[in-house]
Amino acid sequence: MSAITAQKKYTYNDYLLIEDEKRYEVMKGELIMVPAPFTIHQRILNNLSFFINKYVRDKKLGEVLVAPTDVVFADDVVVQPDILFISNKRLDIIKEAAIIGSPDLVVEIVSPSSASYDTIEKREVYEKYGVKEYWLVFPQEKAVEVLAIENGIYKELCKARKTGIVKSNVIEGLIVEIKEVFEG
Repeated sequence: MSAITAQKKYTYNDYLLIEDEKRYEVMKGELIMVPAPFTIHQRILNNLSFFINKYVRDKKLGEVLVAPTDVVFADDVVVQPDILFISNKRLDIIKEAAIIGSPDLVVEIVSPSSASYDTIEKREVYEKYGVKEYWLVFPQEKAVEVLAIENGIYKELCKARKTGIVKSNVIEGLIVEIKEVFEG
């Protein structure tokens, strides 16, 4: 992922004025074009969002949204996580056009072209703005890594590769079978 401009510092208002059909994020004032995901990405997104959403709805814990949903952390930081969860206590951050503030949980499905962007830059942003839990999904490895904020820093909560489970502390009781995430 790279910035498409090196001159102008973009704000959320500038971002809203873009009139093409491409997907963008604003990272520290730089406009980043987000390419369309591959079909493997979309299958994983469907599977994982289904499991998380069903659990959250059945337990009436909050709301789950999927990309493209804008999350505005600051005027110069706007991202579109693949999946996000907001607990009942914090539903007021959901506005008509975007999420204004930090979701409780964010999921990014990492493609080879976005690996450093998702694992370094976005991780730093999510950590800085206090996203309590960050799930990284690696399709090629069939792996999921769950990071949780501890004293303001992400620590590994759990991870699994090809088999096994991952769990969430933020969505209490949520357990996901890895095999089911990568089916399809």
